[in-house]
Amino acid sequence: QVQLVESGGGSVQAGGSLRLSCAASGYTYITNCMGWFRQAPGKEREGVATINRDGATKYADSVKGRFTISKDNAKNTLYLQMNSLKPEDTAMYYCAADLSRAYGCSRDKGSYNYWGQGTQVTVSS
Repeated sequence: QVQLVESGGGSVQAGGSLRLSCAASGYTYITNCMGWFRQAPGKEREGVATINRDGATKYADSVKGRFTISKDNAKNTLYLQMNSLKPEDTAMYYCAADLSRAYGCSRDKGSYNYWGQGTQVTVSS
């Protein structure tokens, strides 16, 4: 069965760091486009970062220079290192896989067809 399972969320103070992980099973997701998304209460789910088959990355302007997406192909695991966290980063974070492409990854949630259950990140001021 195809599964994405996130972990690593928690509560931190502004300026702190967290590292999210997303373990994939049932399919070698890591060879396709993978992404991290987040959704705050009352807001749309937004794309935070994507990574393609070769490891090329894209970021939302709001997280550039603070967040880093990476993957370990051998472990079939996706990561999101989040530094210099701000209260506005508070949200449920989801990892997702786009099995239709390996390059030209989109930050549009509609492109992704497999999702994890999410992990909560709360940043206090």
